[in-house]
Amino acid sequence: MPTPSALTSEADDSGSSSLSRRAMLSATAGLTVSTSGCIRQFRSAVNRDGYDPLSLTITTVPADGDRESIQLSRAIRDVLETAGIDVSIDMRADEEFRRSILLTHDYDIYVGEHPGDADPAFLYETLHSQFAEEAGWQNPFGFTNLFVDERLEAQRSATDDERAEAVTDSLEAVATEQPFIPICVPTEYRVARTDRIDGWGADDRHPTTALGYLGLETTADTDDEAFELRAAHTDARPSQNLNPLSVEYRNRGTVVDLVYDSLAVESATNFETHALDSDAAAAVADDETAVTESTAADPDNDTDVDDQTTDLIPWLAANWEWDDDTMTIELREDCLFHDGEPVTATDVAFTYEFLADTTLGADGAPAPTPRYRGRVDAIDSVALDDADDYRLEVTVSTSQNVGERALTVPILPEHIWRERTSSPSVPGVHVAPGTTDALITDNVPPVGSGPFEFESRTDREHVTFERFDDHFTLREDVDLPEPTVDEFRIQIDPRSTSAIALVADGDADVTTTPLESYVVDDVLEDTADDVAVLESASWSFYHLGFNSRRAPFGNPNFRRAVARLIDKEWLVESVFDGHARPIATPVTDEWTPESLAWDGNDPETPFVGTDGEIEASTARTLFEDAGFSYDTDGNLRVRD
Repeated sequence: MPTPSALTSEADDSGSSSLSRRAMLSATAGLTVSTSGCIRQFRSAVNRDGYDPLSLTITTVPADGDRESIQLSRAIRDVLETAGIDVSIDMRADEEFRRSILLTHDYDIYVGEHPGDADPAFLYETLHSQFAEEAGWQNPFGFTNLFVDERLEAQRSATDDERAEAVTDSLEAVATEQPFIPICVPTEYRVARTDRIDGWGADDRHPTTALGYLGLETTADTDDEAFELRAAHTDARPSQNLNPLSVEYRNRGTVVDLVYDSLAVESATNFETHALDSDAAAAVADDETAVTESTAADPDNDTDVDDQTTDLIPWLAANWEWDDDTMTIELREDCLFHDGEPVTATDVAFTYEFLADTTLGADGAPAPTPRYRGRVDAIDSVALDDADDYRLEVTVSTSQNVGERALTVPILPEHIWRERTSSPSVPGVHVAPGTTDALITDNVPPVGSGPFEFESRTDREHVTFERFDDHFTLREDVDLPEPTVDEFRIQIDPRSTSAIALVADGDADVTTTPLESYVVDDVLEDTADDVAVLESASWSFYHLGFNSRRAPFGNPNFRRAVARLIDKEWLVESVFDGHARPIATPVTDEWTPESLAWDGNDPETPFVGTDGEIEASTARTLFEDAGFSYDTDGNLRVRD
């Protein structure tokens, strides 16, 4: 019987030595593929008591929440059942889905869309062991691995000239462990009328960001009446809850960013938005390659990473300067919150302290926010200037580019949120430890300093905002995109087809949520002259997540075996109608190393079947080689 191989090292192109990814897997899992036959021999000779057929549940959202997620779940269920696993699907409404995955961690595996980020710094909070028991997108998988932690920490502190190599090291370690399985990145499509408003598709204004709805030009004759920007939105949650810290009700943060200013905003110039007129849309519809690849930032990975990082635009901050690990921030003066109170450096310092712990250091366990926690975790300390209300110094424990991510969190008014640090008291309801009023408040009306202020809402019908006429972008000496409409009304419509109809009929100006994939071809083929199709790349991605707190999902060999059952290219065609690209790693193209670049199959965990289907014997061998066994009825067995 062969013995497990010892840890080996291999030289990279620069001549330095690093642990082999395969060796790392051997060390963390305790066995290698070469020993799997020995394990099968051993297990055949021991008492099987304590082993049961594996039964698991895939948690996801129903078709009216995310049509693609439920279709992915059904396809994954089918291949897992072929492998001898009993699988059920648990469909939950969006907010219940997020609550079970991100707050209570009550799931086996799940399928859904991860918010991702344009910068790979998000990997740290997504996977580092220190976040394994926290809420939110901070490691919802409960994944713990010291080798991966080391790679993520090195990436987090890497200087500019070291960063690309450090990111590659992190990505390769993550690909080996497969704490989640990245499936694909969708191409996003929206429709917008051009007869009332112009400016859709500006290169530096992605429609998932607040900048996408600022600086627009109104072209219709309003007869001096209030001009209303009318959006059709397929997600009802903005009309139900406006708490910027609520992970259940927030998706990409577009609404939050319109109500709350941050010190800086992202200008994702490497993710251009293309406004297609009817002729261009028809040309795209006729060219399948253009549909699936036209938004790839750099399919050949030839672009210099340093030239493709997301730019930050000074926003509420007039500027900032670095001195080693300390950032001195100068705020714009005389900015106001919507209730007329001034925005000062004290509010910024409070925001950073509050996002890190909503109890503000009260006795007991800290209660960090499930949103923005990873960004403010980079901050070591904040110092105010007693002589200047608009100046502060922030010291970080990371590289400068990671530390600057803290500039993008919403600035909260201290005079409102400081009162929300206590544990809520709800008669007859058990409140989980570490919960504060700040984390569960509905937060109506929301008070920020952003370009729009709250006006009204009706649950599952609309939420409406008015232009904040005292916003600093409306000053003559400020050259930034400003709110150009008097009102911004977000009308809730549950389906892409009816949302498109609202725009086509002139009852809405834009669809603010991406269209479902199954309607895209029809939209591209039949676009009216006064309607543009907005095509934009995405940094969110669909994935399968494992709850590593439960067996056997904490075993990397099990996760890798599952990954090899998933035909990502087939799913892109069958579920997304080609309007997505399969991926082996969860970062944008310009950060994807050659070792993990898609080449027609997953370079790390290639699919073992054909056209989405696998033979039962092939799937069974895959799990047996990973150290698992089957009963006489063909059921995969695990310890109970």
